[in-house]
Amino acid sequence: MEQKPAQKREQAILEAAEREFLKKGFDGARTTSIAAAAGVTHAMLHYYFRTKEQLFERILDEKMRMMGQSVLAAFGDARLPLPERLRNGIERHFDFIAANSDLPRFIVNEVFARPERYEAMQRQIRSLMGVMLIDTQRALDEAADRGEIRRIDVRMLMLDIISLNVFVFIAYPILEPLLGDLTADRERFFELRKAETVETVMRRLKITENP
Repeated sequence: MEQKPAQKREQAILEAAEREFLKKGFDGARTTSIAAAAGVTHAMLHYYFRTKEQLFERILDEKMRMMGQSVLAAFGDARLPLPERLRNGIERHFDFIAANSDLPRFIVNEVFARPERYEAMQRQIRSLMGVMLIDTQRALDEAADRGEIRRIDVRMLMLDIISLNVFVFIAYPILEPLLGDLTADRERFFELRKAETVETVMRRLKITENP
């Protein structure tokens, strides 16, 4: 269905705001710059989003929603065998970060700059992860009872996955000149890192794919 003009303007504002916030942070972002990049007047921007805070929260909510749909759904898909479930979750999380590579650094910077915002982020993350963590822990415990994997706290596992996936994007500007031909092809390098993360987690758990 084709978007109406009002929907197109709102979408243009959101896309411009995302670029502005990720590049400059909340404090550095300017609604005048967002309006210009979106091709709307400043007054029109405030018609759709009354304040910069409201616009920022919309962007953050959308990113959390996307992560919940694409990433956490994969980890929480109880229909899949555990190895496939974990592999899908790791790969989707990596791909989400790859598509939003400025997001981890942006979130860390915003938490330090505006600690009060972290409470809102915590609530969103808890609502997204609560059921998934319980279901995944149950699947891990059952696999451990069958002797297929080592016993592990799902929270530690998620920390391992997030650390492995996120670090490479945060550190890439530093790593690129140090790793020579390994980073010469950026896309290939990230595909190798994604595969390495999957292998590292599987080795950590000692998962037997076909017990």
